[in-house]
This record gives sequence, structure tokens and C-alpha cells, in this order.
Amino acid sequence: MKIALCCSVKKKDSDKPPDHFSEFDSEETVLSIASAIKSLGYEVVIVEANESRNLINFFQNNPVDLVFNIAEGSGSRFRESEVPALLDYLNIPYTGSNFLSLALALNKAMAKKIFKCEGIPTPKFQIFDNSPNPKLDPDLRFPLIVKPNYEGSGKGISVSSVVRDEGELYRQIGDVLSGYRQEALVEEFIEGKELTVGILENGKTQALPILEIDFSTCKKSGEYFYSWKVKEFQGNEELGLAPVFYCPARLPDAVADKVKETALKAHRALGCFDISRVDIRLSQDNIPYVLEVNPLPGLDPKESNFPKISRAQGIEYKDLVKSIIDNAARRYGMHPYTKAEYAQLRTGGPN
Repeated sequence: MKIALCCSVKKKDSDKPPDHFSEFDSEETVLSIASAIKSLGYEVVIVEANESRNLINFFQNNPVDLVFNIAEGSGSRFRESEVPALLDYLNIPYTGSNFLSLALALNKAMAKKIFKCEGIPTPKFQIFDNSPNPKLDPDLRFPLIVKPNYEGSGKGISVSSVVRDEGELYRQIGDVLSGYRQEALVEEFIEGKELTVGILENGKTQALPILEIDFSTCKKSGEYFYSWKVKEFQGNEELGLAPVFYCPARLPDAVADKVKETALKAHRALGCFDISRVDIRLSQDNIPYVLEVNPLPGLDPKESNFPKISRAQGIEYKDLVKSIIDNAARRYGMHPYTKAEYAQLRTGGPN
């Protein structure tokens, strides 16, 4: 089986804002995934998702059996949906969620509306745009957190995003509207534990061990939740950006079961496939509030949370990649033949 690894790679030299490429993968991550695919016995080719017309030309001239998709798209509000939509149009199988799930997940407010309809706890929220004289919903209680509505990887989120009065709130909303040219999502900030849950499908959908992120070691920086700076410089003790990870999380069994059940419901509510990571704030009264679902979680073998979580389950990196490929192949009714197996089939050799 020939697999195309479709990716978006971070640019080292750019005049873009510091967080512009934060959702993109490093060259090291791309090469790690490609190496894992190759070690499984598959032929692999790397294709960068720069422009749709380039991708169309590539796939029309380079037939592949499956696409391992980690591409973030070109920058539109539905950017993560671009590659899956193109692959669906070309009738090429791919790993991960389809264009609809990716579009819903990237629109935080829309995802939260679905969570509410499905009875999944999520913080109360309000959307602000450029309408004149905006008024805060009286049902919302401070502290609040202000985020760009169509971003991931902590983009646009900093310590100043958490606001405690209306003056701070409207200043922060203005910064999001002008800096990111999109709606601002305002939601209640849940005091409690920061958790993330990996969901992996391999014949069945399972919640992997819960990862707890403890920010008590980040007092020097003042970063006490997952902001862009923490995600970008994670592990930097000099900057005070080295949270402590616990996997499994330090939770009673009954609470952990509730968190996992909630994460599974969120994954299914958005119709995700193969893999996702569900970010949760566990309130002080043990209610798991879903913040968002990431159907394209980072797969950096050293730093990304999902590989940390899968290792806690006893799943090594190569086996994680294999699970994603196998589940996608099953979904499309394919047999994921390795290069050697395919050669045996063609020559009539041993099974």
C-alpha cells in the first residue's frame, strides 16, 4: 500500500505573527510519522498542503492508496476541512475525521452548541463580533476567558485572556477582533484541573488514560492554563513554562470514568473518526466541562500530548500510527497490505 503523508510544515523564517504557524507541524514531526509508516512496511511519500491546485495536480499524477492526513489547510475559517474535502472529491481514502467534523470542531461556538444539545457539559459562552455597543449576557459570570473563535493550539490565548471585569473584557474582545479578524468567543473560565483525553479507534472507540496538566510549577510566568506560550515553549523552566504531567490523572476512579465518558460523547457528537483529543476543565465540584475537541491532535513523538497518552496505555509510537492507518483502512473496506505482502500477492508467493 502506498501512503501519502499530507502535512503543513512550520516555516522557520517568516514575517508572520509569532503564533501564526503554531498549528503546523515541525519537519521533525513529519519525518517521525513518515519513518513510522515506512517501518510498518508501507511505501510513503510526503506531500505538503500548500495550495489546493498543487494537491490536485499531485494526486492526479501520483496515485496513492491512502492519505495519512495531518494538514492544517491554507488559512480559511474552514482550513482543516480543505484537504479532506478535496480527497473526498477525488475519491481518495484518508485517515482521520471528514470535512464536516473538522469544520465543526474548528468553530468553537458551533461545537459548543452541539455539546449543549447532546447534554455534554461545556462552559457558558457568548460570541462577540463587530456589532456596535455589545452587551454582556447577564447569565455569564466572571472570571471569563476571551478566545478567537476559529483557532487552535492556543492561538490568541494568553494570561490576559482571562478577564475579571467589563473593562478588561471589552479590551480583550477588541484585541481579538482586530488581531485575528474573526469573532471573539467569551466563555466562563472554569477554575479546576486541566485535563485532556485521547480518543483512539481501532476496531472500537476507546478513551485512553487521562492526562492531567499541573501548572503549579509555572508561577514564574504567571501561566496557569494552556495558553499559546505554554504550548509553544512547553518544558522551558527558565521561562516558567514547564508544567508537570500526570498520566493517568490524579483522580478517583469514579471521576475518571465520568471524564472519559464525557470525552467519548464529545468525540461522537462531532462525528470524529480514528483519533481525537478532548480538552476538559474539571471543576472543583468534579463536573467535566468540555472546552473543545481536536480531531487533528499533534503527533510529535517527544512533545505532543497524544503520544504521551498512548504510551501510558502501552501503545508505542509506531503502533499508534499503525492503529490510525488500520482503522481508516477498515472504514474504507481496504486491506492495509504492506509492500512485501503486496509483492507476494502479485507473484503468488506465500501468504
